[in-house]
Amino acid sequence: MGNKKYKIGYTTGVFDLFHIGHLNILKRAKDLCDYLIVGVSTDELVREYKHKKPVMSYFERSSIVEAIRYVDKVVPQTTMDKIQAFKELNFEVMFHGDDWKGTPLYDKYKKEFEKVGVKMVFLPHTPGISTTDVKESIQKGHS
Repeated sequence: MGNKKYKIGYTTGVFDLFHIGHLNILKRAKDLCDYLIVGVSTDELVREYKHKKPVMSYFERSSIVEAIRYVDKVVPQTTMDKIQAFKELNFEVMFHGDDWKGTPLYDKYKKEFEKVGVKMVFLPHTPGISTTDVKESIQKGHS
């Protein structure tokens, strides 16, 4: 292992219609840890909490994420319970986009993680890009 701030990091996402914002989060996370585990939301989980079906299947999305050089391991994210993921994967830092910082859900996770010595690091969200933006652009016929 190298001399980065953390040994094992974890982040999650849907990674539907993979775009530069996704790549930036993965690169920024890997810049801070030696070994990056990425939880890719299953199709069932996306339907459960976003109430819509991903454009790309779990297999396609996880295959793309797995091929990114910043990613060391991909696991299916079958629950939004990040503490359960910690119990299974034993990471020391959880990375998330800063668009979630200060939300009640992530404030709760931060407190729970502090109890077990896990840091929560919010990474800058890439402005002007989201999967929703990509979908809207496609629907409008713009590139």
